[in-house]
Amino acid sequence: MLKLKSLEKSRDFWFLLFTSVFFFFLRLPSLFEPYWYGDEGIYQTLGIGINAGKLLYRDVFDNKPPLLYYIYSFFDSDQFLVRIASLLVGILSIFLFFYLAKKILSSKKSVYISTFVFALLFGLPLIEGNIANAENFMLPFNIAAAILVIKAIETKNNLKLLFTAGIIIGISFLVKIVAVFDFAAFLVFLFFYFSTNYRSFVKNIFPFVLGFGIPISLVALYFLLSDAFPYFLRATFSNNVGYVGWGNKFIIPQGLLYLKLGLLGLSVLFLYYKRNILDKTHVLVYLWILFSLFNALFSQRPYTHYVLVTLPSLVLLLGLVTLKGKNFMMNAGLLAISLILLITNFSYYIKTVRYYPNYISFIYGGKSVYDYQKFFDGNTPRDYQLAAFLNANLKENENIFIWGNNAQVYKMTNTLPPGRYSVAYHINNYKDGYENTLQGLKREKPRFIIIMKNTYPYPFDLSGYNQRINIEGINIYERIY
Repeated sequence: MLKLKSLEKSRDFWFLLFTSVFFFFLRLPSLFEPYWYGDEGIYQTLGIGINAGKLLYRDVFDNKPPLLYYIYSFFDSDQFLVRIASLLVGILSIFLFFYLAKKILSSKKSVYISTFVFALLFGLPLIEGNIANAENFMLPFNIAAAILVIKAIETKNNLKLLFTAGIIIGISFLVKIVAVFDFAAFLVFLFFYFSTNYRSFVKNIFPFVLGFGIPISLVALYFLLSDAFPYFLRATFSNNVGYVGWGNKFIIPQGLLYLKLGLLGLSVLFLYYKRNILDKTHVLVYLWILFSLFNALFSQRPYTHYVLVTLPSLVLLLGLVTLKGKNFMMNAGLLAISLILLITNFSYYIKTVRYYPNYISFIYGGKSVYDYQKFFDGNTPRDYQLAAFLNANLKENENIFIWGNNAQVYKMTNTLPPGRYSVAYHINNYKDGYENTLQGLKREKPRFIIIMKNTYPYPFDLSGYNQRINIEGINIYERIY
């Protein structure tokens, strides 16, 4: 018996080792990508700003909670280092997912299948696992919280587990606000099994909610004491209201959002009445996939990396399908609906098939640097040419202003925008965008102003600047006094 247990553990070890190595090689090319992805450019710029003593949100801005930017600042906004961190976080997510799958799936084969599929999808660039976005850093927190919630239900008397789970999901919230949907899924799950007794309900729910609120409250206190709380509140909460409203108009403003909310509510109600005839851990998977789909479809925007938030629950649902059993039709139907929604509502990285040959060809000298950079985005070589010109002409402590949406050039030149906003669409979309940038231009007097092509008309005065050069349609103006 001991030998069998040892063999089983050994199989788990070798499976995880193989899967982790496989994942590593899937992600390896991402470490050597050029600076090309716009969102990462914003994160990199904010990381530089934080390290330069700028206060987040007040002095440098983006519309996410703060933890992602501090991750970038910790690694000095170096894309290679941040991508390594993302890779290691991915391996941690695989180990945590494997442990979670073992608690939910009764078949070892199903555990192995679901874990491998999780690693495959998370490793491929298909859903932008290669990009160091917030979702990559959220997943281990969300999975760890799910493990603790299941353990708490199994023991029925471990408030520390629920408190810790709340803290963990609260930290995930500080990476990206959409972790509130994972929190909601776990909260509803706890309600299902503690709602029969009011005292038991309060006793078990309170530590989970308290834990969730603690890290958020501490961060809010920091910005309050830094006299930047209104900026923090607007950036992470109120500014996202308009973002959500962008694609949800259906008959009435936010009509589509109300429809999705109604479908979610009906689905949750159905599970509540069926909860006593379903396995508890399976109910958690059902709730998690429902809230994850709502999360991904919440803003009705087709951004690829939004799919990442559904990955743990989606693959666990696949694991339930491989179990077959009496709920096979329900599991298969829910999986089919989930896949249809995800496939039809999101765009995917269509270069996935060519992604690895592109890397191999470059490594072995079959592709030029120019062609390698151009593979990721047609404008990437231009950005590198622009950065080379700026680095050759900028003196120490001189700065630039880019009127465009390629903030990665700030990182490539180790400079900062003159105002709070690092991209033109932020300047254009936020009420104080023009005024804040105008004051920054007057104060900082950047050495070069770069006006990118195919963006909004340049709205500021160019008095005191002469055009120095044009690089592939980019007009570069130099300060003359």
